Amino acid sequence: MFETLMNLVREQSGGAIVNNPAIPNEQNDNTMQTVASSILSGLGQQAQGGGLGSLLGMVTGGGGNVQSSPVTQGVQQHVEQNLMEKLGISPQVAMSVAGAVVPMVLSRLMHKAADPNDSSVDNNSLMGLAGGGGGLGGMLGGLLGGR
Repeated sequence: MFETLMNLVREQSGGAIVNNPAIPNEQNDNTMQTVASSILSGLGQQAQGGGLGSLLGMVTGGGGNVQSSPVTQGVQQHVEQNLMEKLGISPQVAMSVAGAVVPMVLSRLMHKAADPNDSSVDNNSLMGLAGGGGGLGGMLGGLLGGR
């Protein structure tokens, strides 16, 4: 799932990262990798921290309600913090990057998860975010139809 996520970040980060004068070109790859890994860990935190219902809503909605989701807000804050801590990016630039990239990437990711013809993001990947096959992960798997 990380590879799919990384590809989505690359596709969505043109203006926010690559063409951003506040981010040196030699930092573009590090920035994109930090965004992708932060999205993945942020989704895991949201799923484990009580945001499972919102995450499920995003998946079953096919990515349509991503902008207003509390999961998106939490992931966005996680990405901002990691950009500041790991790469020394200023708070304003981190907020700008996260605000531009995270909602678009999550929307595309949830659309892929909801598409039965797209196997790049499967049920097992999403179940892993919520802690594996049992507990919350098992509930997520059951609600998504065991894909």
